[in-house]
Amino acid sequence: MTINIGFIGPGIMGRPMALNLMKGGYKLWAYARRPETLQPLTVAGATGCASASEVAKHADVIFTIVSDTPDVEAVIFGEQGIAKHARPGSVIVDMSTISPTATKAFSERLEKLGLEMLDAPVSGGETGAINATLSIMVGGKTKVFERVKPLFECMGKNIVHIGENGAGQVAKACNQIVVAVTIEAVAEALTFARKNGADPAKVRDALMGGFAGSKIMEVHGKRMLDNDFKPGFKVGLHQKDMRIVMETAHQLGLALPAAAMVTQHLNALMGTGDANLDSAAIVKVIARMSGI
Repeated sequence: MTINIGFIGPGIMGRPMALNLMKGGYKLWAYARRPETLQPLTVAGATGCASASEVAKHADVIFTIVSDTPDVEAVIFGEQGIAKHARPGSVIVDMSTISPTATKAFSERLEKLGLEMLDAPVSGGETGAINATLSIMVGGKTKVFERVKPLFECMGKNIVHIGENGAGQVAKACNQIVVAVTIEAVAEALTFARKNGADPAKVRDALMGGFAGSKIMEVHGKRMLDNDFKPGFKVGLHQKDMRIVMETAHQLGLALPAAAMVTQHLNALMGTGDANLDSAAIVKVIARMSGI
């Protein structure tokens, strides 16, 4: 059976993901708020639509990847949203990073309308999106996951069904905690080296060969050494993700002291106008506090 795909939100991550779906042989209907964002998809053969609602008229599976929880709610339930014209049995796959609590509520609302939902946030950045090597963390019904899995395989390599609706967002929040706290640790270590007069590049080389070695040390550590904060993942988005983490922790009465501290450092970068830098720029906060 031919599956028609809808795609809403072809930004830095979404555009290559949508193109990879098309490379997989799927017909695509797409919507973006800005026409110039949609153009690369229409040039590649996608059908451009005037609204999310119009996408839903044509698609069996509709992917969304937008900025934050209110954006997802608007795309799905707004006046020109997916739910207005989606056919019963259609699947909405939200690949944004948003609130786990809100995701559960959205899935319940959609089920009452005869629609299915998966939450499937991703990790791997723009490079992973381009190379179709994303890690995809999925929440939702098993039968719906199995139906959509061949589409996920067009976009990612590490595809894990975590559990029920909201579980994918929980996994992504866990990912963001580990990434943020590890960036903080690398920033502190390299600042410690500099303040003590040791060559931080050589310290990094030594650490890379030991138990402290990590992808964060490799990639973000190099960015810190080079003072190169061209964004792979922007401070503004990482701060938004950590806000979701801390809001959820507050709802649960959960202590996350390290995550809370890094969130404050991301807040500081927002306050100094550095929202569009890579989150490796956390090192700038540590350096300033250390008199460097």
